[in-house]
Amino acid sequence: MPHPARLNPHLEAARAHSRQWAREMNMLEGSGIWEQRDLDAHDYALLCAYTHPECSEEALNLVTDWYVWVFFFDDHFLEKFKRTLDREGGKAYLDRLPAFMPMELHTPTDLNAGVPEPTNPVEAGLADLWRRTVPAMSPDWRRRFAESTEHLLNESLWELSNIDINRVPNPVEYIEMRRKVGGAPWSAGLVEYATGAQLPPSVAESRPLRVLKDTFSDAVHLRNDLFSYQRETEEEGELSNGVLVLETFLDCTTQEAADAVNELITSRLQQFEDTVLTELPGLFVERGLDPAGAAAVLAYAKGLQDWQSGGHEWHMRSSRYMNGGGAGAPGSTATPWSPMVFGGLGTEGLGALAAGALGLGTAGSDLRTALTTAGSQRLRRRTHAPHQKVGPSQLPDFPMPFTTTLSPHLGAARRNVVNWAHEMGMLRPQPGVPLSGIWDEDALVRFDFALCAAGLHPDAGPEQLDLGTQWLTWGTYADDYYPAVFGRTRDVAGARAATRRLSALMPVDASDPAPEPLNALERALADLWTRTAAPMAQDARRTFKATVDKMTASWLWELDNQVLHRIPDPVDYIEMRRATFGSDLTMSLSRLGHGRQVPPEVYRSGPMRSLENAAADYACLLNDVFSYQKEIEYEGEVHNGVLVVQNFFDCDYPTALAIVHDLMTSRMREFQHVAANQLPLVYDDFDLSAQARAVLDGYVRELENWLAGILTWHRECRRYRAEFLRHQPGTPGWTPGPTGLGTSAARLTQLAGSGRMA
Repeated sequence: MPHPARLNPHLEAARAHSRQWAREMNMLEGSGIWEQRDLDAHDYALLCAYTHPECSEEALNLVTDWYVWVFFFDDHFLEKFKRTLDREGGKAYLDRLPAFMPMELHTPTDLNAGVPEPTNPVEAGLADLWRRTVPAMSPDWRRRFAESTEHLLNESLWELSNIDINRVPNPVEYIEMRRKVGGAPWSAGLVEYATGAQLPPSVAESRPLRVLKDTFSDAVHLRNDLFSYQRETEEEGELSNGVLVLETFLDCTTQEAADAVNELITSRLQQFEDTVLTELPGLFVERGLDPAGAAAVLAYAKGLQDWQSGGHEWHMRSSRYMNGGGAGAPGSTATPWSPMVFGGLGTEGLGALAAGALGLGTAGSDLRTALTTAGSQRLRRRTHAPHQKVGPSQLPDFPMPFTTTLSPHLGAARRNVVNWAHEMGMLRPQPGVPLSGIWDEDALVRFDFALCAAGLHPDAGPEQLDLGTQWLTWGTYADDYYPAVFGRTRDVAGARAATRRLSALMPVDASDPAPEPLNALERALADLWTRTAAPMAQDARRTFKATVDKMTASWLWELDNQVLHRIPDPVDYIEMRRATFGSDLTMSLSRLGHGRQVPPEVYRSGPMRSLENAAADYACLLNDVFSYQKEIEYEGEVHNGVLVVQNFFDCDYPTALAIVHDLMTSRMREFQHVAANQLPLVYDDFDLSAQARAVLDGYVRELENWLAGILTWHRECRRYRAEFLRHQPGTPGWTPGPTGLGTSAARLTQLAGSGRMA
């Protein structure tokens, strides 16, 4: 915890106000959930005074009321629905709550117009808080905060479902779902209110701001899991706790799991700091933020820092989890019960507490040890020696419950993609020509993207299979080019310019002009976009374009890490790998024919995203296992899941491979679990027609084909075999043209003029 906690001077006023407000909302005696001594012991006013040290008394009172409400909701839902395993009642309860957050404001005397009459303390509290908060906030903030509030509420059903079937989630599933149900993204919205720094809409949804919110959320949630482990596992029967998740996944002791969680907290805090220092300045320039907008973003980042430090300090003092302290208990501190020792990494205050140093100011008493251990993790991420000789990639037995069926049009697609690539100028015209592009014809034949497309879409007709094959070809071609050319010369500006042009070549409105393609990569994308987007409705084109933009933007993220020689944080890697692999792009090709039979909100639902993310992670990690030698030994890459695990756990290749294999296995099991147990609930929740249900059942089968086809392609293509790895783009000795300082412009001119720039 690199930033010390500070205390808001209006603490006592917030304590008194929160007691009065909770009583007015009927949350105390008579609620069956809390009495005043519970509220005093939990001391949410202390939490808010620590997490918002600079806000006014009025703002602190309101923020404290929000936290009283959200914790009361958590306990109320636990008592009424989790303990009774009443999913149907819980869903009906949750479905009413968004009605208490209307987007449109009415007159000051009628702010609750159209809002239902509250029937319980949770509804009454939400209606009151929304009425008092939103007049000061923009429509964009209201939309984002209402969405995060709905996620916080609705994902309680996911936790309830896991308790019902006695299921411990896997680590990736847990991190994703914890953000929604854990409340920290919701807290980030209140940071905007408390600091008076609303995010400009032009950057609110950008990657740097998303990373700040996600890293903040993950560190907050994982720290909470350390404190709440005993209460949740022994008293509540809770299976959604990060320590328990790693304890189960790694098959290790509780202490080892706690240490691993602590390491992950440190990694997420370091990712937060890196994003502030290395990504925000570029974002300000790219989006043209004025000084006021930039200042608001920085104030927001500082507010998240304050929350992180203050939340840690509150956990050590509140009795909600383990300390027996809080405002309602004798004294302000107490000795922790826990047998776990929380040391060094990211939780210095806990290390001090375990050592017996109690009272205010202890967060820095173990700082030297913390900085040493946290520094070693940061050092490992930035001192990896590239091009280490690792030998052929080791291939375990991959779990694959689905079989591959190939399209009968495979042979024709193989021939057609070679002709198409020549027409686009993507290949060297003949063997023996000095290497100035990315691939020659022999390389394209070895890579055999038609085989992959034939497995992904076994029912595709000839034209559809050609289109799928050529999209795979284009995406891999461009993905090879970015690190090999822009990465070698650290030409970040050139890469960003190229990415902007690619986006411009995909106009959503057919009447909008597109630039004239200047090189092979642009010609190929323009051709693919015209053939793919022409029959689509405008909304579908916009969605499809976003998947391509997401993939090309992710290559810039890879380039930034390559330039900084930084192995990614494991959570950031998993989430960005889906984009760099093109998962959304290829999956969206499967959905093009679904039309309006399935409401778009179904595809945005939590279970559907879990299904797709589980499939994507399996495929991405599968690729990392096959490409390990290619990327580590020959290309000097830092973007490989096995390497990320090696670096994070400071372990050898076989150990990291075993962890990755276990994660692949758990993601496959999750895919099957969601398909069998959660999607039927989605069908019922959305009251889908028989036709829509059949479409979604078909989509699940398409994803099964997607998974099986990707494994078959990796086994049979020759892209990753050791005998073909020398002298490919990115390997030592490979050169695409002039190299060295100041030569990138000349090289790009040469490639563009020859039609071979990828």
